[in-house]
Amino acid sequence: MSYDLVIRNGNIVDGLGGEPYVGDVAVKDGVIVALGAPGGVDGSGIREIDATGLLVTPGFVDLHTHYDGQSIWSDRLNPSSAHGVTTVVMGNCGVGFAPCRHEDHDVLVDVMAGVEDIPGVVMTDGLPWTWETFPEYLDALDAGKRDIDVAVYLPHSPLRVYAMGQRGADREPATPEDLATMRALAREAIECGALGFASSRLMIHKTASGAPIPSYDAAREEILEIAKGVVDGGGGLIQFVPDVPAGGYQPVLQQVFDVAEDVGLPVTYTLAIGNAGEPTWPDAITMTENANKRVGAGSFTAQLLPRPIGLVIGLELSAHPFVLYPSYHEIADLPLPERVAEMRKPQVRERILADKPGQGHPLIYLAQAWNWIFPLGDEPNYEPRHSDSIAARARARGVRPIEEAYDRLLDDDGHAMLLVTTSNFENYSLDTVGALLHRDDVVLGLGDGGAHYGMICDASYPTYLLAYWARDRASGRFSVPEAVRELTSVPARVAGLGDRGRVAVGYKADLNVIDHAGLRLHKPVITYDLPAGGRRLDQTADGYVATIVSGQVIAENGVPTNARPGRLIRGRRPVPTG
Repeated sequence: MSYDLVIRNGNIVDGLGGEPYVGDVAVKDGVIVALGAPGGVDGSGIREIDATGLLVTPGFVDLHTHYDGQSIWSDRLNPSSAHGVTTVVMGNCGVGFAPCRHEDHDVLVDVMAGVEDIPGVVMTDGLPWTWETFPEYLDALDAGKRDIDVAVYLPHSPLRVYAMGQRGADREPATPEDLATMRALAREAIECGALGFASSRLMIHKTASGAPIPSYDAAREEILEIAKGVVDGGGGLIQFVPDVPAGGYQPVLQQVFDVAEDVGLPVTYTLAIGNAGEPTWPDAITMTENANKRVGAGSFTAQLLPRPIGLVIGLELSAHPFVLYPSYHEIADLPLPERVAEMRKPQVRERILADKPGQGHPLIYLAQAWNWIFPLGDEPNYEPRHSDSIAARARARGVRPIEEAYDRLLDDDGHAMLLVTTSNFENYSLDTVGALLHRDDVVLGLGDGGAHYGMICDASYPTYLLAYWARDRASGRFSVPEAVRELTSVPARVAGLGDRGRVAVGYKADLNVIDHAGLRLHKPVITYDLPAGGRRLDQTADGYVATIVSGQVIAENGVPTNARPGRLIRGRRPVPTG
């Protein structure tokens, strides 16, 4: 036999949680066609990889990304593709770029700039807007080539604006005619390849202009009619970001659960763990348990990041403690070396520290949550000690926290970064996160790749899970098979992508060859490779010997190849039968 690729002597981790075994994997025409004990795969491959002592896993599936724009203007979906991810799902949070009439381009740019921290000029320069309808947007994705596969939800905010025009952007109630239009458009989207429908009710999801996003307070009837359109088109997944008021996840999340039960659709939603105070997450978990008891296990899932949801702040980034200060604005446009020199002058320091912030995006105010801000070193620590916080360091020095933050921002000649642990860090520990991730109704998510370019770099979480939770953490650890299962077959099942997430004959040949002992996550870096020279955070890792998509090697030892086998996934995929 002749194969396109054979991986020899690897420790095969099947993606289902089974015990690893040493063997060979053979690939032909983008599919796994043979497995065997070492030397048990007869024949040879055009390309062969010696995986002795290395893990061979399925490619990772990321359920929550925002590559809606990057997948148009770039042929690489990094950071995700640098961390073993071979399939991403986008259109999350109900934001995206289709459907959209020409006159509404600025509306959607305003939404994405505010919610996902993508500079407007990047979208204006990078998007050709060769589409209007959702099917036309999928055609544009289908025509492109990229390193990994993409799948798309129909996003609620563009849908609402397309159906209602300015009334939709202004969050006016939908008329019966509006609802009928949205239902028909939802059916069309599913029929042409959408995986489902995504929406958000999160209060801090605001446009760049400061207004709530179009979907923010949409009525239950609107969610129901769109969900019916999904059913009309053949079914799919509802993705939802609930608001979390002081009383917990009720009633916003329950409303979506009720709609999903009424029409028979599964739901996956964003779960965040508060750092302090009375926890609200038990409310959501109880609701999820009860819903699954009523309709069947696995139908309702919470998505949780395996480390703190973290803002990365610094003088070169979108946020830091002084970004809204008028006194800082006086020097903000200076080149970094000149700005740092100014900030080191005692009179400038005194003036800025005595100032007060103006108005800005809600996330920016978190840049003064001193108890939850930590220096981010060259080997980033995402479970830092309380004593390393800006507040604790300030107490140790006998200064105010704002002074400690000011001084730390000037470290490394102004290139220093600080991590704001906004959530998932209950009592300065990841114990709660780990316990929840061991549950069957909690899945990995919220890496947010392709968004928050100047504030968040959480798309590297697969490496963190394997290196920290499945190797370095002292307690609550995952075994390697458990961690791989959570990165592969579990999200594939939730998304309805039955053709991937396993190392088995007949499955799509999306694979990783990993030096588990050598996995190391690097500190985020700032690059200027977006359209119009836009800035973004990127993050790389050591330990990925090869990442393979549809049988083609897209990266070796952290270096991308020229292969671009990634394609648009149109609709859900059945489990292979052969």
